[in-house]
Amino acid sequence: MTNLPPSAASLRGAVDLSSLVNPPAKAAPAAGGNSLVVDATDATFSSILELSSTVPVLVEFYGQGIQPTLGAVVASYGGRIVLATVDGTRNPQLVQAFQVSEVPAVAAVIGGRPLQLFVGALPEQEVRQVIDQVLTVAAEQGVTGTVPAADAEPAEPVEEPLPPHHQEAYDAIAAGDFDGAIAEYELAIAQNPRDTLAVAGLAQVRLLARLDGVTADAVRGAAASAPTDVDAQLAVADLDLSGGHVEDAFLRLLELFPTLDADGKNAVRTRLLDYFEIVGADDARVAVARRQLTGLLY
Repeated sequence: MTNLPPSAASLRGAVDLSSLVNPPAKAAPAAGGNSLVVDATDATFSSILELSSTVPVLVEFYGQGIQPTLGAVVASYGGRIVLATVDGTRNPQLVQAFQVSEVPAVAAVIGGRPLQLFVGALPEQEVRQVIDQVLTVAAEQGVTGTVPAADAEPAEPVEEPLPPHHQEAYDAIAAGDFDGAIAEYELAIAQNPRDTLAVAGLAQVRLLARLDGVTADAVRGAAASAPTDVDAQLAVADLDLSGGHVEDAFLRLLELFPTLDADGKNAVRTRLLDYFEIVGADDARVAVARRQLTGLLY
């Protein structure tokens, strides 16, 4: 994981949301009853995704012999940010989704979009700098709510339900029905072409559908043996993006683009536009790749 770059205004990232979506069980307040710190699990993380549309959420992974440490710092922000603690030894779906390789590790979720932050213990001053950046990004995304601290009887914030097609898409992803999720997002976009979350969700679930059932060795072997084959290179770019190797995925397709015929160029352009939605329009890497693509087109 890496520290949050100051310009990172999009939190979509290359994270597999299928492992974050579960039946809508609620995360429980952590010991002590503070509603600003909740214990989250694979089964309850849907409530964290929903909460993150109101207030940004830090996600702190801990493990055997390592306890969460960020509760007091988060509480000092007066409800502008919430901490979800996750036992990394008991929640493999979340560990895989956030690509956690060691604990302690800290991530964030804003508007349902996960973002990796840092690994290891940081001094409090540096933790506060990261939280301040997360709050800045949240404000840019319109996530500016607060959650009242309630030590005696924790009060859960009122959460707006997802729009119907979004909820149907999430439910379909949870059931492994990627085609159904694609159909729901397409219906949402047909009803509201400006539904940016549906556009991003559609790009994400299309990626999940393409990766379903494939093996990395087979995909990379096919790409290595056919460096000019459009489908093979698109497939390995999917792997790169899903593994967090965003720049590698962009560079592979941008270098391939000038060598292709019109149909091939259109396929690569369409795939790159999907990648831009998944990673986020305000990500610096997207801005660079978009300029390069524009230069190749014109």
